[in-house]
Amino acid sequence: MPAGGKGSRSNCSQSTPQKVPNRLINEKSPYLQQHAYNPVDWYPWGQEAFDKARKENKPIFLSVGYSTCHWCHMMEEESFQNEEIGRLLNEDFISVKVDREERPDVDKVYMTFVQATSSGGGWPMSVWLTPNLQPFVGGTYFPPEDGLTRVGFRTVLLRIREQWKQNKNTLLENSQHVTTALLARSEISMGDRQLPPSAATMNSRCFQQLDEGYDEEYGGFAEAPKFPTPVILNFLFSYWLSHRLTQDGSRAQQMALHTLKMMANGGIRDHVGQGFHRYSTDRQWHVPHFEKMLYDQGQLVVAYSQAYQITGDEFYSDVAKGILQYVARHLSHRSGGFYSAEDADSPPERGMRPKEGAFYVWTVKEVQQLLSEPVLGASEPLTSGQLLMKHYGLTEAGNISPSQDPKGELQGQNVLTVRYSLELTAARFGLEVEVVRTLLNTGLEKLFQARKHRPKPHLDNKMLAAWNGLMVSGYAITGAVLGTERLINYATNGAKFLKRHMFDVATGRLMRTCYAGSGGTVEHSNPPCWGFLEDYAFVVRALLDLYEASLESAWLEWALRLQDTQDRLFWDSRGGGYFCSEAELGAGLPLRLKDDQDGAEPSANSVSAHNLLRLHGFTGHKDWIDKCVCLLTAFSERMRRVPVALPEMVRALSAHQQTLKQIVICGDPQAKDTKALVQCVHSMYIPNKVLILADGDPSSFLSRQLPFLNTLRRLEDRATAYVCANQACSMPVTEPSELRKLLHQ
Repeated sequence: MPAGGKGSRSNCSQSTPQKVPNRLINEKSPYLQQHAYNPVDWYPWGQEAFDKARKENKPIFLSVGYSTCHWCHMMEEESFQNEEIGRLLNEDFISVKVDREERPDVDKVYMTFVQATSSGGGWPMSVWLTPNLQPFVGGTYFPPEDGLTRVGFRTVLLRIREQWKQNKNTLLENSQHVTTALLARSEISMGDRQLPPSAATMNSRCFQQLDEGYDEEYGGFAEAPKFPTPVILNFLFSYWLSHRLTQDGSRAQQMALHTLKMMANGGIRDHVGQGFHRYSTDRQWHVPHFEKMLYDQGQLVVAYSQAYQITGDEFYSDVAKGILQYVARHLSHRSGGFYSAEDADSPPERGMRPKEGAFYVWTVKEVQQLLSEPVLGASEPLTSGQLLMKHYGLTEAGNISPSQDPKGELQGQNVLTVRYSLELTAARFGLEVEVVRTLLNTGLEKLFQARKHRPKPHLDNKMLAAWNGLMVSGYAITGAVLGTERLINYATNGAKFLKRHMFDVATGRLMRTCYAGSGGTVEHSNPPCWGFLEDYAFVVRALLDLYEASLESAWLEWALRLQDTQDRLFWDSRGGGYFCSEAELGAGLPLRLKDDQDGAEPSANSVSAHNLLRLHGFTGHKDWIDKCVCLLTAFSERMRRVPVALPEMVRALSAHQQTLKQIVICGDPQAKDTKALVQCVHSMYIPNKVLILADGDPSSFLSRQLPFLNTLRRLEDRATAYVCANQACSMPVTEPSELRKLLHQ
């Protein structure tokens, strides 16, 4: 069942004041709070629920979702608000509700079971566990009652109740067998292998698999639904760089750029308010699932910035700036942190039932009324509304096909999607291209202002360390590429937020979550939710990106400390690689997993492999390289079998087997000539490098880490660049043009 978006519909505490809240009312998670007025006796994940299940000898019903998930809220409305179903759950089960974004470890363990024992996975995830937390039945969304093709939730509960009473021992035995099989199947270890596979072979196989699945016409790598896949685009750009003189290299670049362009022109991009929706329901990127996730914005802004580095085409940089404008407006806490998501559904008008996409779609009548002024100089009578409707494909009947609107909620509505180039639209009406550009931008701004008066989608104001890390990287990299200090400042404020609100100085540990409180405050759960592997990996990467953008070594120092903590908490000293969760935090779970897929977010092990290589480049510490080799070796079998499932790790494998460049700029960080050399580096697409500022202070952090920096001199007291690799440095250069030539070699 696909992940979707659905926030709190009407606030239950207001619409049904006579109802008594359950214990979820005390939780901070927006998702758990959305279930606080169900007649179900919900427990949060924890010992209280487990002890009760053991004491009463009842199975646990585990329901996992997140606050902007459409089908989660369908099931909440249909089943969990149902008094009879609530009574069944309360009498015969211990019901536990989990926010998958708070507890990705719980989600991953039981999703592994659901995917192995059913036709697929997704949210809501519904799993029945023994009191010892071993799964024995699993699924996703269930309708409340039996239908033609699906068994109803009530029927499932009755069947499991009966089986638990009649055949409990058989259920327990089967559960144990399944758990044992999953343990063996999910193990990732070096085994007898000493080295990782050949990067050239893995690169070639990964590219060929992507090439076979590529959509020539619309870009992307599937029919429908179609997801943004930043990890794949990153791989294709890296592949292009190392094969740029070959036909496959050119092909890889074309695939990535065409996909980015088609996505940016499609309805998956919010042309009015900017930012990207979660996925497209069709092959053309036209009608999206309208939820907006922070992790998509953080990764896509990097992909568009890299496309700009490679092409110099401002189309891509404009899209990147639009993403960051959206995040600053709608997903930013005033203290510097970033919220998790905005919902897909909202009421078309106040007091109405929420509908999918209501905030984002338009009728022809609305646009005509808002943009009725005539366009002067056109070859025929034309209003600015008619111009915009032509360019973005709006029609009287609506441009959403009934097959994409099974509930009929979007009849007569339109999703803006670019149908023609500016040149074609201008030629159609006899206008100059710049005139059309200005008219369209003015029209979109008017729609944006009008849209402010609509009921807004639910905001998930939970802040996750991992996703904040992705967004800090997005701001830092884009700010550096565009040479925009304001964007780097956003990244700096995001990192300060992480250190102030999501870092425990005493233990050196990150916290997973915090929440927006009243009056702009920041709140935490009690006890705190500690960080998982992805929190450390994504934040370490963000700090390395922020150092290269700001050249403030304090961020690099913190990255090293966090990496040490990550190694202590998650490293598998026997099998290699990192576990997703701390051993103690996951106590009681039947599996302790290592994430082996680069999906909507990259695998934390893939990101960690890159981090270890970069940290070695910044410090010269050999143990980082040794760990990276162990990690890549542990994942050898996964990469060999399906390299396309781990494109980010294949990139790390290539980076390890190539030579990392240390680009050293010797100079005063505030001087113009230093900034010119730094900007030259940022303007180029060089994924396998570290950028180091040597300011001449032998007591500085980097000079202590890399003593060779003290031997590098400025030429004629000018800012000077060196490109170093394998403990050897190039001849010094002082001109950006000379540095550019060096870096192209």
